[in-house]
Amino acid sequence: MIVRPSRRDVLRYGAVAAAATLSAPAIAQAWPSKPIRIICGYPVGGLTDIFARAYGEGISQLTGQPVVVENKAGASGAIAAEQVKQAPPDGYTLMWTISTTLIMNKVLFKKLPYDPDKDFVPISWMDAGHLPTILSKNVTAANLAAFADYARNNKVSLGTYGAGSYSHCAVAALNRHFGLNMEAVHYRGESLMWQDVASGAVQGGSGSYAAAASVLQTGAGKPVAVPTKVRMKKLADVPTFLEQGVSDVAFQVRGCIALVGPAAMPKEIVNKLSDMMVQLGKSERIAKILDIFGIDMAAQDQVYFQKYLAEEGPIWIELVKGLNLEPQ
Repeated sequence: MIVRPSRRDVLRYGAVAAAATLSAPAIAQAWPSKPIRIICGYPVGGLTDIFARAYGEGISQLTGQPVVVENKAGASGAIAAEQVKQAPPDGYTLMWTISTTLIMNKVLFKKLPYDPDKDFVPISWMDAGHLPTILSKNVTAANLAAFADYARNNKVSLGTYGAGSYSHCAVAALNRHFGLNMEAVHYRGESLMWQDVASGAVQGGSGSYAAAASVLQTGAGKPVAVPTKVRMKKLADVPTFLEQGVSDVAFQVRGCIALVGPAAMPKEIVNKLSDMMVQLGKSERIAKILDIFGIDMAAQDQVYFQKYLAEEGPIWIELVKGLNLEPQ
């Protein structure tokens, strides 16, 4: 028996089909048709903000739509994260943040207003750069082994740019590897830390190449090791921790700057943005920024980002847990 649809059925099913064409793929195909809002979880003038504005301008040029960057700093990126979590997942509200917001905050806070694992979709991973360990000129050591000998015979304090940061993990890892008891002195950011390294108030610290540039250029500090598995182009004569026999994972994992969106963003929009970021990473403007900050790798795609979260995220969690910090 053949059942022929009535005119009413045709109209009803036709309406359903029409609605289906306006689903995620159709929305993604039309994206973007209005300005894009980027919420940056960190202050104006920092590397995260600089990246957000430079890449954001590139996205604007590629799409023909305005891109507006809003800085919502505070609570290690949690304020921005909560706003983006609540935004419509339509590709018009994005977040520029760092690995602390997406990974370390899970250990550093008792309760977060967002779920780092479920509330966001990874779009693009950006290298935060090598973070060399730099000693004050007053320390008579040219490598890690010599520095360890110095620390066994002298009271040594190393600066960090914040409790729970990479530089804090670095102090703990050096103590662990060499059997030392160096003190970690925490600062709010790098500026005051490098001033104290230069004056000799602390014997060294770990941080970004750009922030430490004046210490390096004046000779007030000398780099003795760089983390990750390959040498840093800007400090090509400085060996890695691994080359000096320090194989602790703290010196092999990487921090990152990240572009993410609300979790339910259409895959097609995520793909478009991911491809744009890789394309923009090859531009002359981004190359200049990377050179200034001593960063050797430009933006990577969503697949690379997801692999980073899966492989290096758990390592970071264990490193921060090992600091025995009381969650806030």
